[in-house]
Amino acid sequence: MPRDYYEVLGVSREASETEIKKSFRRLARELHPDVNQAPDAEDRFKEAAEAYEVLSDAERRRTYDAYGHEGLRSGGFDPGAGFGSIDDILQAFFGGGGGFGFGGRRGPAGGGDIAVAVEVELAEVATGVRREITYDAVAPCEHCHGNGAEPGTPITTCERCGGAGELRQVARTPFGQMVRATACDACGGAGKIPQQPCETCGGSGRTRQGRTSAIEVPAGIEDGQRMRITGAGHAGEPGAPPGDLYVEVRVAEDERFERDGHDLISTVSIPATEAMLGTMVTVPTLEGEEEIEVDPGTQPGTEKVLRGLGLPRLNGRRRGSQRVILDVFVPTNLSAEQREIAERLDESLEDDNLAPRHGGGLFSRVRRAFG
Repeated sequence: MPRDYYEVLGVSREASETEIKKSFRRLARELHPDVNQAPDAEDRFKEAAEAYEVLSDAERRRTYDAYGHEGLRSGGFDPGAGFGSIDDILQAFFGGGGGFGFGGRRGPAGGGDIAVAVEVELAEVATGVRREITYDAVAPCEHCHGNGAEPGTPITTCERCGGAGELRQVARTPFGQMVRATACDACGGAGKIPQQPCETCGGSGRTRQGRTSAIEVPAGIEDGQRMRITGAGHAGEPGAPPGDLYVEVRVAEDERFERDGHDLISTVSIPATEAMLGTMVTVPTLEGEEEIEVDPGTQPGTEKVLRGLGLPRLNGRRRGSQRVILDVFVPTNLSAEQREIAERLDESLEDDNLAPRHGGGLFSRVRRAFG
C-alpha cells in the first residue's frame, strides 16, 4: 500500500501549493542519487515525485483527499507512470533538471500530451458508459515506419555522439562532481542520421493523423474530472515514448435533478388539498417513473427518500439516494362554489388542525435537503 502523499512530502493536508513545491525541491536535493548514495535514495526520490505529481494538481488533489489512492486509479490517473529515470522526473516537473544542476534531458524527446473532452448524460454516470472519441495526434510516419529515412536508403551512426544519442560533460557543483548529459545536437538524440530524409515526414519520423479511441467512463465520475490514458498522446521522437491522452468528462445538466455528491435531489408539486388529504404522486428517477405516497397533512418542503436511486461512488456499486422535496402550492382562481367550500373548511378548523409539525420550518427543511 503506497504511503500517504502528505506524509511523503512532510506537509500538512492544508499545505499551500507553494509549500508543497518547496518541500519537493528540498527532498529532490536530499534524495538525488548523485548526492545521496543510500540504496533506497532513488526509490524515495520517485516516491516524492509521485506525491508531488498528485498534490500539485488541484483536481487530482481533490480526488486523492476524497478517495485516496484507489480513487486516483479508478479515475484513470496513474501517478508516476512514464517516469523511467531521475532525469525524466526532473524534466517533467522542472524542465532540464529544475535548476538543481543534475543534468538535462537524455535522448530523444517524448511525445506531448493531448487533452479532449467528452460529454455524458447523468443517467450514464449511474452505470458507466463506453464512448468513442476522435482527435488528431502525431503518430509514426507510415511511409518510413518512423525511422525518418526514405525507404531503401541507408541510415548511418551519428559521428558526433558515436550513436549514444547524448553528449556528456563533467561539472563541479556544490553537491560534488556531476555528469551533465544533453541530447546530441547533430542527431537530436536518435543516435542515427538518415542519408536521405523521408519525403512524407521530412525526416522527423512522425506525421499528424486522425485517431479514434474507445474509452470507458467509470460510474460515479464527477463533472470536470479527468481520465488519463497512458501512451495515447502524440508520438515521441524515434526511440522515445509517446505522450498521454487526458479526457475531461463533462456531465450534461438534467433539469429534473440537482446533484449533491452521490445523492440526487428532485421536486414534485402538489396542491394543498392533496397534501391535506394524502395522495400518490409519480416522480421521475434515473430508472424511470416511481410512485411515492404523500401522507395526509404533509407540509411544504417535506422530503421523501428513495434509497439506491442516486449515484454510486467512483467505480463503486452502492448508490446514493434520490431525495424528493414535496412542493405544496395553494390553488388559485377559485370559483364561488370553491371559495364557499374553503370558507366552511376554514371555519371548521380547530387548534389541533393548525398546530405546526415538528422538524422546523420550510427553509430549514430545504437547507437540510441540500446539505
